[in-house]
Amino acid sequence: MSQEPLEIIPELREIPGVRASFIGRIPGIDVSVPREEAVNRLSPVHWELLNAFLGKKLPLVTAEQVHGSSVALIDTTTTGSLLQTDGLVTTQQGVTLGIYVADCAPVWIVARDGTAGALLHSGKKGTELGIIRQGIRMLADCTGKQVGAFLVVIGPCIRPPCYEVDFAAEIARQAREEGIHEILDAGICTACNPDRYYSYRREKGLTGRMLATLTLRL
Repeated sequence: MSQEPLEIIPELREIPGVRASFIGRIPGIDVSVPREEAVNRLSPVHWELLNAFLGKKLPLVTAEQVHGSSVALIDTTTTGSLLQTDGLVTTQQGVTLGIYVADCAPVWIVARDGTAGALLHSGKKGTELGIIRQGIRMLADCTGKQVGAFLVVIGPCIRPPCYEVDFAAEIARQAREEGIHEILDAGICTACNPDRYYSYRREKGLTGRMLATLTLRL
């Protein structure tokens, strides 16, 4: 991954029709404030970077994120932030899925033919509740594809020794149990890279949020 704020997910770069990104720390913005205010301060830059990456402005659907296991199916009529939701699935072109993280893992689950994908917010609690299994099963149900047609990418998140629980390893384990053969882990710890990423634990709760995105292109 590059040192620029917007990182293109290399593991998904070659899948036709899929654009996936991860926007890290934005220099020069004070984010030592509560979550909602931090996201508001970062939002204009997030939009600017995302629009430049996609080459056009597309609807952005985000999840409220309550550290649960609820996953929603998104179409082109869905807008804004979905309440009580930590995962988003779509088969629709022209809509961008977004997940905010600051130590929890962004997880992309994508069909190798580029026709469908999911983006999940999976930290310690969400992983324990099985959001990975929920996302994989919903994607399989709505596409009719075998689970082996999907691959999983685990993005930057907090990891040992900065955190006592290796939930990234548990995410991979659950994905394998569901039948995913290709699981790719960035292996990057957010808390160990303060120049690149925000970390809720390292910054004691007052910090910014990274934005993970997934778009099926027009």
